[in-house]
Amino acid sequence: MRDAMESRLAERLTELRLERGWSLDELARHTGVSRSTLSRLERAEISPTATLLNKLCTAYQRTMSRLLAEVEAEPPQLVRAGAQSVWRDPGAGFTRRSVSPPHPGLRGELVEVELPAGAEVAYDGPPVPGVEQHIWLLAGAVEITVGGVEHRLAAGDCLRFRLWGSSRFRCAGPGSARYALLVVLP
Repeated sequence: MRDAMESRLAERLTELRLERGWSLDELARHTGVSRSTLSRLERAEISPTATLLNKLCTAYQRTMSRLLAEVEAEPPQLVRAGAQSVWRDPGAGFTRRSVSPPHPGLRGELVEVELPAGAEVAYDGPPVPGVEQHIWLLAGAVEITVGGVEHRLAAGDCLRFRLWGSSRFRCAGPGSARYALLVVLP
């Protein structure tokens, strides 16, 4: 495992499964992820992709930001740019920065995302049904499909939606897309 946060994430994923009394086989049935992949993830032998984390978050009924917050220390009220948590998806190559550190007792959080040209990330469903998202595109262009409807955003555009089904984020290029994501729990 590359760093301490990924190691703590592996431990937390194991805790969540055990809290529910699930075996790896049961978790595999809930997520559609193979037992061997789940085992390697819990042993911190592999780094999870955003798609894999989303499937686990859906099974555990929490947002990705909440899961990541659970493996960090109690967040302070002010977080300097250099201290903000950054996570990179090893599959799609996108970068996710937790601008406002989420806290289990709060409903909203702000995240900055950079999606490289050519990258695409798809989610089968929301980790928390009805989660509200506001996406403000700061640079580049991105295609966002929500509930089967595709939205093409250019710099400065803002898309707001409540997520009940699948979603897809795609950056066709030529450069990367950078956007602010506001997540509000129902």
